[in-house]
Amino acid sequence: MWSDTLLAAERSHLIRLTLWAITSTLLGTGIVATITVRRTVAPILLWFGIQSLAWGLVELVLVTIGFQQLAMRDVSGATRLDRLTWFTAGLDVGIMVAGVAVVALAWLLGRRLAAIGAGLGIVVQGLGLLVMNLTFASLLARLV
Repeated sequence: MWSDTLLAAERSHLIRLTLWAITSTLLGTGIVATITVRRTVAPILLWFGIQSLAWGLVELVLVTIGFQQLAMRDVSGATRLDRLTWFTAGLDVGIMVAGVAVVALAWLLGRRLAAIGAGLGIVVQGLGLLVMNLTFASLLARLV
């Protein structure tokens, strides 16, 4: 029973990540397409859209791998999943810090709007992933 609950929780987490990845991909594609079709000069939006599209595609690949590796877990497998989730949350914080650094450097080194848009896109992706991973880690803490 416990292993079934853990498997269902992991599957739900992967579904949420899939929805985030699809949303990011569609949003990024929509932004890039709109700016391209309208021939608008909006470097912040364009590079935010490019980041959303790129991150969404990478996340889709990672989620696909995650779905292929879904399996019932014993206690040691659940512990590894918990540690991996916390490690991933730490990476998400690092992603956000990197995005903030890109924005700050772009601003300080000449108000480079394209880099500011890219940095903001990185921050948004890191924050979204952090929220989802912390939510899953919270659930795992109750199960493991």
